[in-house]
Amino acid sequence: MILLASPGQGAQTPGFLSPWLEVPGVADRLAWWSAVTGLDLVRYGTGADAEEIRDTAVAQPLLVAAALAAFETLYQGGDRPDAVAGHSVGELAAAAIAGVLSPEAALVLVRERGRAMAEAAAVTETGMTAVLGGDPDEVLAAIERHGLTPANVNGAGQIVAAGTVERLAALKDDPPAGARLRPLSVAGAFHTEHMAPAVDTLRRLAPGAPVADPAVALLSNRDGAVVRDGRDYLGRLVEQVSAPVRWDRCMATMRELGVTAIIELPPAGTLTGIARRELKGVELLALKTPGDLDKARDLIKAHTS
Repeated sequence: MILLASPGQGAQTPGFLSPWLEVPGVADRLAWWSAVTGLDLVRYGTGADAEEIRDTAVAQPLLVAAALAAFETLYQGGDRPDAVAGHSVGELAAAAIAGVLSPEAALVLVRERGRAMAEAAAVTETGMTAVLGGDPDEVLAAIERHGLTPANVNGAGQIVAAGTVERLAALKDDPPAGARLRPLSVAGAFHTEHMAPAVDTLRRLAPGAPVADPAVALLSNRDGAVVRDGRDYLGRLVEQVSAPVRWDRCMATMRELGVTAIIELPPAGTLTGIARRELKGVELLALKTPGDLDKARDLIKAHTS
């Protein structure tokens, strides 16, 4: 059983889309999606520097467009994987891959999501810090003690703390025993109460979005559940903006489903890195460039249910 995984914000790096423009049709799709999002996705994915693509309003549409372009290159003729999951904003790409949203609907929603989250982040200076290692209970206790939120519970010894920069600084000065702290390249405290205004924006938009039920197993960040109802999944996407991402539970569901291979869509590497430590025995492929496509297609042939 094969699962496609779409990464979240922070996975982007300068120039990561450059090799994909050599694939026939990709530049045309990105030009069309640039019109949908109001962003020059080709420029941001090829020539922009790290600070430009750190901007939430840019990073989120760029990530979803990249994942969808790679998916359309990998799967053609209406074929889909057995299952799909996205991390944070990657859930919008996952929704399109599963058939819940059209690519254009997903990109309209991510355009508005990115803008609204950027505006919410500008109200108070906030950020996110990965806490690596340590006892999970002690890590969660330390995060709570400093008034922060465990915004991403990723499994494999990684929990992301989010909140104001002052509280993150206090956590840095008083870290959990045996843990390493790494600030993340994001522009706000995503998946916390600080994003409540962005949730309100998406609540107003979501009822008018055209939605279908998923054609494949579609996992939710809320609790790792396989969601069968498209409108339910869209509602989860909206509320997830201010709620923690439970990627650990998504991986638990992958085990229960019997997933035997995972392909991470570009900009790939983060989720396969976590899975390598957590999902022993599952074949993993980070689809970083078109040079990885043949390996990905071989993996699909070997593991598709």
